[in-house]
Amino acid sequence: MKRFLLISCAILFPLSVAACNTVQGAGKDVEAAGEAVQDAAD
Repeated sequence: MKRFLLISCAILFPLSVAACNTVQGAGKDVEAAGEAVQDAAD
């Protein structure tokens, strides 16, 4: 569980810092973060 939280924070922090110019771009970032977390959970 600790590893999952660490990986999630490591992925989501840069995404939250980076500005998204469009809603579509934000959706892609969220999707990419979700896929990375899902892959890490496997």
